[in-house]
Amino acid sequence: MTYRAPLKEMRFFLRELAGVDEVCGQAPFEEASPDLVPAILKEAAKLAEHVLAPLNGAGESDPPEIVEGQVRETAGFAEAYRQFAEGGWSACSASPEFGGMGLPQAINCAVSEMWAAANLSFSICPILSMGAAEALESHGDEALRTRYLEKLVSGQWTGTMNLTEPQAGSDLGAIRSRAVPEGDHYRIFGQKIFISWGDHGMAENIVHLVLARVDGAPGGVHGISLFLVPKFLPGADGIPGERNDVRPIALEHKMGIQGSATCAMAYGEAGQGAVGWLIGEENKGLSYMFTMMNSARLHVGLEGVGIAELACQKAVAFAAERVQGRPLGRSDGTIIHHPDVRRMIMLMKSMTEAARAICYAAAGAMDRARTGVAGAESRAALLIPVAKAWSTEIAQETASLCLQIHGGMGYVEETGAAQIVRDARITTIYEGTTAIQANDFIGRKVQRDGGAELARLWRESGEICSRAEQSNRLAAAADSIREVLGEAEELRQWLLRQNDTTRAAAAVNFLMGCGTLMGACLLLKSALAAEAAMAREPDFHESRIRLCQFFAAQVLPRAEAYFSALRGASLPDQLLSDQALEIA
Repeated sequence: MTYRAPLKEMRFFLRELAGVDEVCGQAPFEEASPDLVPAILKEAAKLAEHVLAPLNGAGESDPPEIVEGQVRETAGFAEAYRQFAEGGWSACSASPEFGGMGLPQAINCAVSEMWAAANLSFSICPILSMGAAEALESHGDEALRTRYLEKLVSGQWTGTMNLTEPQAGSDLGAIRSRAVPEGDHYRIFGQKIFISWGDHGMAENIVHLVLARVDGAPGGVHGISLFLVPKFLPGADGIPGERNDVRPIALEHKMGIQGSATCAMAYGEAGQGAVGWLIGEENKGLSYMFTMMNSARLHVGLEGVGIAELACQKAVAFAAERVQGRPLGRSDGTIIHHPDVRRMIMLMKSMTEAARAICYAAAGAMDRARTGVAGAESRAALLIPVAKAWSTEIAQETASLCLQIHGGMGYVEETGAAQIVRDARITTIYEGTTAIQANDFIGRKVQRDGGAELARLWRESGEICSRAEQSNRLAAAADSIREVLGEAEELRQWLLRQNDTTRAAAAVNFLMGCGTLMGACLLLKSALAAEAAMAREPDFHESRIRLCQFFAAQVLPRAEAYFSALRGASLPDQLLSDQALEIA
């Protein structure tokens, strides 16, 4: 079995949930046309299916290694990257001013889902490059944009994000990397860890975006600046020249994504310091980096969708061929006829579709914000932590169910099911753990505006329910969703009255409950669209309705469980006591 891009599902969600057809042709997407979308997705699918997917297991047997101070990537990755760059895929959503296609973010997200599903290890490299280009375009001065952006957008050079340090972890306020002013540039000293694709030989140059402190800067997050540090220093002609004082000093030995070069990086180890240029103003680096981090968080959510889709496809293919036991009511047949196997597959498929719906809706909100639609920016900000956290959490479950359906065969390497489990695991951790996303969701995105944007989302969801209640087939799902909406709105108001400790203790349950409810609402919206289009491709549209019904009946009750557990957060001292945790 090999990956096949779900083009019909992607196009359906892009149209019905992301609203791509509505933003195409509007500034700044003047060059995009709805008619181009199927062709773009089809070409992306060719690369994903025929170039990237065959290399998905290569990193397991041939992981990157450091050879003479440079990372040697997995065999085949360099040629795959050449085809990727020559196809213009690094330029999808970038500005035409710098050689980009200027496509809506939602289209780029659908394409990114394909890369992640086909080969997660490979996909991390270009996604980071896109984020670096976005941060540089938003915050860099004209000289830096002129020198670096076109090369990043074309894929000729790649980009990285350097945040984490050995002693700091996710606490960016504790970073120690230093930046010493020297003329028109700075000298950077320090170490960074967990730097995905921190070094490789696939591109001519690597552009590192590095958080560091200028000497004398305030402590904590308010004293962090952002610097552009190239692997090779470009000459006046823009051609990479002298090697900068930045090197990979180790590769992390990881549980999964073996083909991705995850580096520990040393800046200034040779003594003179790595040459870097300030992006924006001093001490504002963290706010600039959030441009890249928000992009990365959405794309990690899409990694969860891609992994879940791959797990679904692999599970269905195996179950359709595996003969074992006697299915109820049949004299023979494959395990796909066993009721519980069907239950697991429907669970996987419905959760995957819900995760895709949330991610595409977030991307669509980002696109509407760029066209000037009022409130769209707030909607995108609200959805991104949910897209990242909820989608990657369900990726864990779908990967595990894929292995379960394979039975003992899933526990051996030949089937590839075990690799999916290993690869999926990192997605809930990097770019901010589920708890970090949950605290961002409740502490910033909900609390910041008094919960107004979330209340607006729940009202819109109630309107969807009102429409669906007129449908004989969707009325039951709508009734179930409306009941949970009422509880979610009550909890929104309750949480805003609580203290910070209670909100932090409740955060993950609140996000997971809201994510489950958002998924149900979006699937209901898509089912309404499918019902209206039933005359065209009836089998496809029928499947959208069935998945919505299943999700409402079998997955939505989890939201009520999350919300019920959340209530217990009102007693954090009892729940989180030192005695219960056996802390001396």
